[in-house]
Amino acid sequence: MKQLIFLPGMACDASLWHPQLAAVHTRWKPAVSDVHFRFHSIEGMATALLSEFPNTDLVLCGASMGGMIAMEAARQCPDRIAGLALFGTTARPETPEIRALRKAAITLYEQGRIEEVLRANLQFAFHEDAQANPKIVNEYLRVIMAAGSAQLVQQNRAVMDRPDARLHLPFVRCPTLVLWGDSDQLTPPECSREIASLIPGAKAIEVPHCGHMLTMEQAKAVNAALLTWLGGLESG
Repeated sequence: MKQLIFLPGMACDASLWHPQLAAVHTRWKPAVSDVHFRFHSIEGMATALLSEFPNTDLVLCGASMGGMIAMEAARQCPDRIAGLALFGTTARPETPEIRALRKAAITLYEQGRIEEVLRANLQFAFHEDAQANPKIVNEYLRVIMAAGSAQLVQQNRAVMDRPDARLHLPFVRCPTLVLWGDSDQLTPPECSREIASLIPGAKAIEVPHCGHMLTMEQAKAVNAALLTWLGGLESG
């Protein structure tokens, strides 16, 4: 029996996956992990994930930071990973330039200036179409603000110190779906294309008119790709 687990992105919770949970619930009975809120490193998050779902094969669907955790779980215990769906993520380690930006953001978070940082980040997180949609923007701000400054600091530090997943991706043998937005500025399309090129047989799909927050911006396209891919796992 395979267990489908959704792994949210930084400071996000199960609400990030509401459209996908509704689409797959009947057939897959998915779970949503919160290890990114409870542990301080990508490696520790992946280890906890594996220990909290023992004795079962896992299908991991991770967005952004969640994708980093999924890739690390595949490195730690490849025989238990029955499938990987990686949305808008990167296998690369942190660059000095982005590390400096995260450190500056951490300083502002520690000063309680969360909303200031998040609003400035909207132009990078979303395609311009989504930026003009108050419902999407307000939901994004609600979710991240609810996480609070301590979690934003902790999770940014974990992402800053993430391992280089490119080293082990060529050895991944499970079915893999790589999905990304064509206008993603936080993890540019080249990052996802690189992942797809490194994992043998990976299915690569670019979602048009979409930024970094795929599940919020283009839920129908994401669901269609995910359901098709999961159908292959059921028949495989």
